[in-house]
Amino acid sequence: MRRVPDRVSLHASCPADPGRDGLYTADELYDATPYAASLDARAYAWALAERSPEALLSRALHDEGIDQALGRWCEGRHLVGVMGGHAAARGSQDYLDAARLGRVLGSRHTVATGGGPGAMEAANLGASLAHADDAVLEAAVTAVATVPGFRPSVDDWAASARRAQALGPEPSPTLGVPTWHYGHEPPNLFATAIAKYFRNAQREAILLQVCDAGIVFLPGAGGTVQEVFQDACENYYADPDDVAPMVLVGRRYWTEVLPAWPLLRALAQGRPMEPHVHLVETVDEAAALLDV
Repeated sequence: MRRVPDRVSLHASCPADPGRDGLYTADELYDATPYAASLDARAYAWALAERSPEALLSRALHDEGIDQALGRWCEGRHLVGVMGGHAAARGSQDYLDAARLGRVLGSRHTVATGGGPGAMEAANLGASLAHADDAVLEAAVTAVATVPGFRPSVDDWAASARRAQALGPEPSPTLGVPTWHYGHEPPNLFATAIAKYFRNAQREAILLQVCDAGIVFLPGAGGTVQEVFQDACENYYADPDDVAPMVLVGRRYWTEVLPAWPLLRALAQGRPMEPHVHLVETVDEAAALLDV
């Protein structure tokens, strides 16, 4: 029979505390410079290298602690999700649209994203400035655009985010739910609370589950498509009163580039979810559908 390691030995082997009972902040994950020395980077390197029973138990205990902390954080809040690809470069129209969407939704709900770069970062940025002036959002988007992506330097990318944060008031609450499964993509700094998981399957399920006020799906690739149909499955089997809106943004994208919309519409036909699935062209239309 295998001996179950005690908490002390688990803590010693895992950079991310298996006994953790709270969500992360960006400052905790980016606790050292250069980025390679940070907690975030060290936890990812450890996850790639360690496959022992003790390491697997450490991950499970850590993620269970994050689950519990996230449940407490969500109490009293209605969350709306913004899902989208990591490839939206700072300074692009797609990035600006996601930031605008996050800001509008953040004025009525708490915005949750996958916590990574691209459209996820933009939505968290916008949501963090939900109650700031238009000029502040414009200045913040301009500030981060000086470093379009996290390659070749995560440190430069993070530093430009901190400069943008300094332009605004105290940020409004916004959630990021990233994973060390995709640890090559650093978490964005605009999420005020970060529920970072080792197990991506657990992270995906929890992220969709907490978005009780609906989800907007911006153009994305494999991960976003997975989220579309994972959310669709939840709505397909949900009680009528528990169905949450699904809004896909970009008619050509979702009907021609990655034609998820025809399948989603066919799946929804005749089900309680049918009136709750939408295809729109702009983020303004998407925001209006979730103005409840």
